[in-house]
Amino acid sequence: MAPTSSLNKFDYLVIGGGSGGVASARRAAKYGAKVLVIEANFNKLGGTCVNVGCVPKKVMWYAADAAHKKHHLKSYGLSQGDDEVKYGDFAWGAIKEKRDAYVTRLNGIYERNLQREGVSHLFGRAKFINSAGDVEVTLTGDQEIKFLEEGKTFQKDEKLVFSGEHILIATGGAPIVPPDVEGADLGITSDGFFQLESQPKSVAVVGAGYIGVELSGIFQSVGSETHLVIRGDTVLRSFDDIIQNTITDYYTDKLGVNVVKKSGSVTKVEGTKDGKKKVHLGNGQVLEVDTLVWTVGRKGLIDLGLDLVDVKINSKGQIEADEYQQTANPKIYSLGDVVGKVELTPVAIAAGRRLSNRLFSGKPEFAEDKLDYSNVPSVIFSHPEAGSIGLSTKEAIEKYGESNVKVYNSKFTAMYYAMMESDDLKSPTVYRIVCTGEDEKVVGLHIVGDASAEILQGFGVAIKMGATKKDFDNCVAIHPTSAEELVTMT
Repeated sequence: MAPTSSLNKFDYLVIGGGSGGVASARRAAKYGAKVLVIEANFNKLGGTCVNVGCVPKKVMWYAADAAHKKHHLKSYGLSQGDDEVKYGDFAWGAIKEKRDAYVTRLNGIYERNLQREGVSHLFGRAKFINSAGDVEVTLTGDQEIKFLEEGKTFQKDEKLVFSGEHILIATGGAPIVPPDVEGADLGITSDGFFQLESQPKSVAVVGAGYIGVELSGIFQSVGSETHLVIRGDTVLRSFDDIIQNTITDYYTDKLGVNVVKKSGSVTKVEGTKDGKKKVHLGNGQVLEVDTLVWTVGRKGLIDLGLDLVDVKINSKGQIEADEYQQTANPKIYSLGDVVGKVELTPVAIAAGRRLSNRLFSGKPEFAEDKLDYSNVPSVIFSHPEAGSIGLSTKEAIEKYGESNVKVYNSKFTAMYYAMMESDDLKSPTVYRIVCTGEDEKVVGLHIVGDASAEILQGFGVAIKMGATKKDFDNCVAIHPTSAEELVTMT
């Protein structure tokens, strides 16, 4: 193969145009690096988050939340009717059209940001072709590549070769369809959720993690008959038990989701003549629904020829990278979902920027720059919302010993619901502060209730700075709010 030309040589090759890759690329370019971003999905910069993840999901969560608020109008004297949203009330197709247009607008913003920073980009599937780390790109659509040749349209499936002094793999992940379940391909994944043109009347969501909880909450809130199939007794098993139990109980007792506990997993899926799916469970139950959604995990996108460049993969199919995002190959780095440390968009962005600070700034203060993966706040856009930072109660006891851990709890109904006559309309608020040591350093905060995501962002700063329970107590409460409970708990 002919050597790459000078046009094809870069200081930094970024494979993956998601939030982490783009953030790292832009930061590198600000330091004067010559950068190329390679994204496989044609005209779809932004990765999972922008296209089939947190952004369009939050739009749908807002719609679901508005459905709940509509049901509350009578309690506040703004309606004479019941106003409960039922199947057929929600204009699914119209919202999808508006949501897709918003995502397309964000794709354009990402592209313009790259252009403004002087970052080159193209759309194609990348793979390593030799031990030197040269990257062959198979174009995924007809496109103009101005940095190669002005005015020329390069054709889909055309192959180009590039090299980089440093290479970042930020290819992200994709949802899993269980390979050993007969008929599993009759279901869709979270990606397919965003492709639904119309609202299913009935749906089974399989998986107890945050994606399953969020999607089932959306479906139920806008009027679909919703089944959430889980293997254990609670959802969100990686979170503190106060979050597990509160969300599981609310979904079961008030939201109306049929949470199928101890399901024995899905054993078989069959299609019916009228287009429905029969979902057979290990416990003997059979669910017949319009749509089956798998939310049983994700896998890293690693089909890149990594063996040629000695990049190692762990037992979970994720790229092995150290605390500096360094792989086993000294010129290749990796971050984001494909390494699986903390699979959150802001984490990938932060790690990407720090990596570029270290590689390209030339500043002594960035010579050891890396992301601290401890105390990363995360939220679940369930109904109600939940949020968590730091150690769960169980983790704190395992780390520090039960005698060295003190837990503060509070459970109440937010003032917003004071006008609701029916308890069925009231959503719980539950807060937990986990402390350790004589100074009661806060090592965990776990909250369920309205606006939890917004509340947690500020408290996350305090915990990251090493706040103690006394620091919380020394902050004067804002009244009347739910969050004031966090600074007045005894």
